[in-house]
Amino acid sequence: MVSVNVRDNNVDQALRVLKKKMQREGIFREMKLRRHYEKPSEKKAREGAENIRRCRKMDRKRRDRDGF
Repeated sequence: MVSVNVRDNNVDQALRVLKKKMQREGIFREMKLRRHYEKPSEKKAREGAENIRRCRKMDRKRRDRDGF
């Protein structure tokens, strides 16, 4: 459960904090995915592509860090 305290009636700042927390929790991404039904085969293909993308990104960061 995401909660935010409003200080000094500053709703704009509280809204920014709430959006940042929701982004970190992955709520926006899940809302987008649940907007339409996703077939199991499409879900498997999407997750596989995400894994490949994540591995490539980690390899790139590792190479940059190690100086290759």
